[in-house]
Amino acid sequence: MTAAVEETGLGQAAGKAATLVRDSVKTVIAASMVGTAIEFYDFYAYGTAAANYFPHIFFSAKDNPTVALLMSLLTFAIAFIARPLGSLIFGHFGDRMGRKTTLVVSLMTMGVGTFLIGCLPTYDQVGVGAVAILCLLRFIQGIGLGGEWSGAALVATENAPEDKRALYGSFPELGAPIGFFLSNGTYFVLESFNNQDAMLAWGWRVPFLLSAILVIVGLVVRVHMEETPIFRMAQEQKKVVKSPLTEVFRKSWRQVLQATFLVAVTYTLFYTLATWSLAWGTKEQGEGGGGGLGFTNQEYLLMLMISICVFALFIVLSCLYADKIGRKRVLTFSSCALVVFAALFPFLLDGQVVGQHNFFANMVFLCVGFALMGVAFGPIGAFLPELFEANVRYSGSGIGYNLAAIVGAAFVPTIATWLSSHWGVHSVGLYLAVMAVCCLVSVLTCRETKDADFTK
Repeated sequence: MTAAVEETGLGQAAGKAATLVRDSVKTVIAASMVGTAIEFYDFYAYGTAAANYFPHIFFSAKDNPTVALLMSLLTFAIAFIARPLGSLIFGHFGDRMGRKTTLVVSLMTMGVGTFLIGCLPTYDQVGVGAVAILCLLRFIQGIGLGGEWSGAALVATENAPEDKRALYGSFPELGAPIGFFLSNGTYFVLESFNNQDAMLAWGWRVPFLLSAILVIVGLVVRVHMEETPIFRMAQEQKKVVKSPLTEVFRKSWRQVLQATFLVAVTYTLFYTLATWSLAWGTKEQGEGGGGGLGFTNQEYLLMLMISICVFALFIVLSCLYADKIGRKRVLTFSSCALVVFAALFPFLLDGQVVGQHNFFANMVFLCVGFALMGVAFGPIGAFLPELFEANVRYSGSGIGYNLAAIVGAAFVPTIATWLSSHWGVHSVGLYLAVMAVCCLVSVLTCRETKDADFTK
């Protein structure tokens, strides 16, 4: 009878444990998706403002509009330079203290920086001091985002069934299109009811100030999530290392390089689609744009919002296939397809070829581009963490992901604007093709991780 009671008790305990794990997974998935959506909302709000408003607010666009746009886009790059530093800081504590606490702090860091940007005085009010503070706050944004993605990816994948890690890894990835949609949707609504003067006077601040509400929501969700079972297992087995960064660079430097170039092309593609093409399609040639396309800013934002839904769809589809056929096959296909896309898309953005106001050609460019972006970006949520051991996973995946931000994103709008203004839109296609080839080389040198033991 005693044995029977013990067996029953063990069975009930196991059932409760299973229930707790299942509930925890739901909470963690919500936390990873909501958190990254907020983080990317903040980041994209800055990208839109840097392309459209900051050249007038913080720089003198009257003397040389192209130079003012380039200077504004350079401030956009500051956060990407800061992100590897953020990944070093948050990765260290994430591998030593756990994923949960680190994610809460990273979200607060990002949120504070974003909100304060909305409170800044302009160049006309305080001069160069406004630009200096803008750069400082942009740096703080980058520090916060440096610890965000890798932590969100880990709390999703470290709670996932072994055969569904890529699918679970898609949830933090879906934060990117959700955040982008919310950010551009906010600007779209504002521009529907305000003219350019009103947007320059106060409208540009609204998306940054509204981020405070989103951050509070994200914090509430994250405070209630559980620590991941794999990190708890590492703690129980005394596998937590004192210096994760040293361990990463000593044992896993090759994986860091592979992760960097796996992700870099997705950054290059995204900011080509979302930031550079916005300026190219809406501005005159003397202002850093294409001149021959003739879209209004509101029209282009609407096209971006429609095409971003394609991005979200293909993230999920690519992750389903990555769980079935492997990460390498999916990413090899996306890299090869991007080389072809890079050679062809410039014809869709050439006003002399497609004419002015050609919505069909521009939508083909955006939808095909974002579809390939989804295929390339989706499996990354599982693939990068799988390249590293559990005790250095936060640091390794975070460093690789955020180094890719410098290689693939930091100067993309600036480089693409400079290339297109000197050698035309086809030079931007060549730039993207080079990044796609680098990704392909990285994919081919990686091991397949679909069936890897994620507890080690």
